[in-house]
Amino acid sequence: MSDTSLSTPEKKMSGFGRLYHGLTTVDFVGRKKIWFTASVIIILIGLGSLSVRGFNLGIDFKGGSSWEVQTTHSSVAAMTSAAEKAGLSNPTVTELGGKTFQVTADLNSLSAAQQQSVTTAVVDALAKEAGVAATAVSTASVGPTWGGQVTHRALEALLFFFLAVVLYISFRFEPKMALAAFIAMIHDLLVTVGVYSLFGFQITPDTVIAILTILGYSLYDTVVVFDRVRDNATSSTAVLKTGTMTYSEMVNLSMNQTLARSINTSLVAILPVMAVLLVGADLLGATTLQNYGLALFVGLMSGAYSSIFIASPLLAIMKEREPRYRDLAARVARSEHRTLTPQAAALLVTDVTGRSGASARRPVTTVTPRARKQKRR
Repeated sequence: MSDTSLSTPEKKMSGFGRLYHGLTTVDFVGRKKIWFTASVIIILIGLGSLSVRGFNLGIDFKGGSSWEVQTTHSSVAAMTSAAEKAGLSNPTVTELGGKTFQVTADLNSLSAAQQQSVTTAVVDALAKEAGVAATAVSTASVGPTWGGQVTHRALEALLFFFLAVVLYISFRFEPKMALAAFIAMIHDLLVTVGVYSLFGFQITPDTVIAILTILGYSLYDTVVVFDRVRDNATSSTAVLKTGTMTYSEMVNLSMNQTLARSINTSLVAILPVMAVLLVGADLLGATTLQNYGLALFVGLMSGAYSSIFIASPLLAIMKEREPRYRDLAARVARSEHRTLTPQAAALLVTDVTGRSGASARRPVTTVTPRARKQKRR
């Protein structure tokens, strides 16, 4: 008796063809310790940086004053020196796109008269260094109260988003899927803030908006996988009802079936963001897009990772603890007919694009241990 779980056409498929038809055999759930360890290391590095360096908050959050001037013949060091000579203590100087320099400092501890005096001195010093008129230097000021309000509202928006997500997935799918999706989003949030702290990227209101956007994207990709998991577990033609696969193996199959879609979705989202960063911010000098695009890029990469390597393996771990799935795993382990391989099981169901594979209607034969002994004889 021979193993016909994969026919000749499937065996001849290229890697791309197998990916497109959902016939890949990546062991996502079985290698969960690798994925979890990598995530824990990245998160711990970020949290370590956060405890030592903290965040580089923009003035919208911490309050303070900022000055911006455009020049083609200066540098960060020269601008820093000019600002310090004008009376600023520990100013932060950033070179934005288009040869625009931004100087920020906290003057909230000074009186109104002192703030006005220092502001005038800084404007004159920066204008002299840049070789422009004083009117070409733009100024802005944010009080500590306003900064606190912005921070509070940002946290409120984040908490509301998490609550809405948990309620939606609990109603649409089930609470354990909601918990797995929630943990995946927390993973994306921790990775993003860790990267921002580690590299000293400035956090602005644009960053908060971008974070909410990437959490929504991560949720979408996770829901796509969970929808396939639910179909394979509960539909009338569910693979799980055959009794030949454990819940973890069924989750593995579902992830392989949706892998092509996850990759395509991630590329379609990430490539435009890279264009915003490389073309819009660096080449065209659209600096207002930089903070937004940077947060999107970091978050989209983390979201694409977590939806595949974090959310689904976590769901498999939680579901395998339920008595019915523990019993199923025990029956599969005792069964003379060994569990179908991902390739063989993939031929029993419709692939993620909605089209049946070329061999989806052909019977799949598995080799039992007894049959192998007879064949050797």
